[in-house]
Amino acid sequence: MLKNVAAVLLDGVHPFELGVVCEVFGIDRSDDGLPVYDFAVASAEGPTLSTHAGFSLTTEHGLERLENADLITLPAGNSYASRSYPPELLDALRRATARGARVLSVCSGVFVLGAAGLLDGRRCAVHWHHADELARQYPKAIVEPDVLYVDEDPVITSAGTAAGIDACLHIVRKEQGPEVANAIARRMVVPPHRDGGQAQYIERPLPRSTCDTVGEVLVWMERHLDREVTVEQLAARAHMSPRTFARRFQQETGTTPYRWMLRQRVLLAQELLEASDETMDAIAGRTGFGTAAALRHQFVRSLGTTPQAYRRTFRGPRAA
Repeated sequence: MLKNVAAVLLDGVHPFELGVVCEVFGIDRSDDGLPVYDFAVASAEGPTLSTHAGFSLTTEHGLERLENADLITLPAGNSYASRSYPPELLDALRRATARGARVLSVCSGVFVLGAAGLLDGRRCAVHWHHADELARQYPKAIVEPDVLYVDEDPVITSAGTAAGIDACLHIVRKEQGPEVANAIARRMVVPPHRDGGQAQYIERPLPRSTCDTVGEVLVWMERHLDREVTVEQLAARAHMSPRTFARRFQQETGTTPYRWMLRQRVLLAQELLEASDETMDAIAGRTGFGTAAALRHQFVRSLGTTPQAYRRTFRGPRAA
């Protein structure tokens, strides 16, 4: 049963991500019949810590507070991707998981788990901005760069900011049931459940080729997303056989022509939903999906949400 929760702080901690775990686990909601957690904030680097927001925090607890915790949380912090961590903290995290405790990272807090060796062979989530660096530093980790959170019990990792709320509520739901998690969410005025596999809102195209072999074809494809094209037609533009073109395309972009064009179409649909008042049918035509139903199907598959919901997120309910 989840009862004892600790948040570990390092110098440069981000107040919002710390506030996320404090809000979910650190508030007495017994007046609503909800469980009360034995919650504390512990420092890994002395009693007084700076934050990236320009003020300091003090706490009476050190790493000894982690020894009895059922859940240890690691909020994000400034430059966590490029700093070293106290060996005593890494040892404490390894001991905790060995005795059956869970650890949860919010955004860049995942780099602490990587330094402790707790990501090796595990799927993990992080804010998309840090995904490449996390994969570079910890090649044994299986980084999933576009999801909200990943539960690889006893290691739970989440993406930036609000995804930390989702991951915290997921743990509550898992341990104490949906009624408790939903009640906490209502008190926080947040959605009661977003699945961990839902995509982050990433403004990032697939990596472009550093070679010139398929570069001109990529430019042409991006300018003609509304057209249906075959590998044979693309290969002809590149003056290659279809087999050679498909192999070169995979080598230089890391994906297939179909998946590359599908991703670009979704990206264009995102831009149009954010910035225009065009109808779903018009957007479907401009992006090559053909119909609003096809647009919706591919959008949900790629981002885990509908075009209408996406537009409401970025432009408010009136726009939808």
